[in-house]
Amino acid sequence: MALHTWLLYLVAAVGLSLTPGPNSLLVLTHGALHGHRKTLFTVSGGALGFVALIALSMLGIGAVLKASAGALTVLKLVGGAYLAWLGIQLWRAPAIHLKTDTSKVDTRGAEMFRQGLLTAVSNPKALLFYGAFLPQFIEPSRDLLIQFIVMATNFVAIEFVVEYLLALLAHRIRPLLERAGKSFNRVCGGMFVAMGLALPMTR
Repeated sequence: MALHTWLLYLVAAVGLSLTPGPNSLLVLTHGALHGHRKTLFTVSGGALGFVALIALSMLGIGAVLKASAGALTVLKLVGGAYLAWLGIQLWRAPAIHLKTDTSKVDTRGAEMFRQGLLTAVSNPKALLFYGAFLPQFIEPSRDLLIQFIVMATNFVAIEFVVEYLLALLAHRIRPLLERAGKSFNRVCGGMFVAMGLALPMTR
């Protein structure tokens, strides 16, 4: 992966990690209820789930490249359109509200790990998203396995740090997000639309 492509990927991955999603909301809730150290189980489970989803996405991308290298251009355009569509959906989504009902939360580390893992892998939209996001940075002339390793380790590292910080600052971030209302969703949604329009045109 070229340096400029890698840097662009890092910026996009950070932006993606900061957008609201099932795992980030779960981490915020667990952080608020159980503290940042205990929530490391949740974060770790989610990280493992993200690796699995990225691997599945890369297998699909690899199959497309084997069939036709030119198909990557089509995949990038379709993926960009999907990212823009997700941005519009996020823009229109209702404001964030976090549940804090402790009576229904299992505080065992293994159970929190399982919840983080299942929340990541059970979301079909995440698999579709990676299938749209990753091709924007694939270079067909370079080794696909190495690119997968770089993308997966970088993304999971960023996601792990961001989610741990969410857990660490959960008591402060939760009311801030709820106070921000739909403004936060609209900022994130606008980022998705911009990314969906701009990334397919990059080389």
